[in-house]
Amino acid sequence: MKKVLITGAGSYIGRSFEEYALVHHAGALSADTVDMIDGSWRSRDFSPYDCVFHVAGIAHADVGSVSEEDKKKYYAINTDLAIETCRKAKAEGVKQFVFMSSAIVYGDSAPYGKTKRITRETEPAPANFYGDSKWQADKGVRALSDDTFTVTVLRPPMIYGKGCKGNYPALAGLAKKLPVFPDVQNERSMLYIENLCEFLCQVMIRGEGGVFWPQNAEYTRTSEMVKYIGEASGHRIAVSKAWNWLAAIASHIPGKISGLADKAFGSMSYDQAMSEYDFEYRVASLKTSIERTEK
Repeated sequence: MKKVLITGAGSYIGRSFEEYALVHHAGALSADTVDMIDGSWRSRDFSPYDCVFHVAGIAHADVGSVSEEDKKKYYAINTDLAIETCRKAKAEGVKQFVFMSSAIVYGDSAPYGKTKRITRETEPAPANFYGDSKWQADKGVRALSDDTFTVTVLRPPMIYGKGCKGNYPALAGLAKKLPVFPDVQNERSMLYIENLCEFLCQVMIRGEGGVFWPQNAEYTRTSEMVKYIGEASGHRIAVSKAWNWLAAIASHIPGKISGLADKAFGSMSYDQAMSEYDFEYRVASLKTSIERTEK
């Protein structure tokens, strides 16, 4: 059995992984968690663990209203802390370090009406300090990899599931209230939390290193997700192209309105070939994942 140390107490991904591994891979993985806030983790002995799973970090914020002092905190926590933790794991004989990077290293999604498809050849190009703080950590931890120390970096798209925070709950709130919704033909890669957890279990059990791009088997269209959320919550919502003009107008209103329209109806996807591996990790389809999230 491999022992995993999760660095970052209380994180949605860390907690979900620990619960999932206990139910589905109890014979292969066991997990402990260490809090990274007060610095006491530096005295924690990492040597009993086969894998360190680093999830500590500051989540995405409104990048337009963050002070220079707060920007420094992003780099201190998202970059410096990740690299320091990786160095400690290596120095104390841990065999594998798993780091949660993000699709944000490739910049923002394409705006309304445009497409953005990422391939293995696409070079990361962060659009803001948050993306850059993740990118610097991404590069920094991979630089520590060698023949005796495996570094595994995940660059997942938007993660969602029961109890998640961020864009999904906001969209779900609209889906449960609005009578109509535009049917814009956008395309997004997304990753259901159980699909992510199965992926993590597989790479830890196998000890695989490198850069990985896990995603759901299907691309997501915002209107399709809204329809599934409505169905799962018992709310009837009419999804139609007849309302697309509303999204088009919103995308041309300067400031916050256009930003929200782009966030809701913009596109950003990974080439599916990037996300195919020699193990299966997609335990739930898009429709099933929405049903599980909303139940």
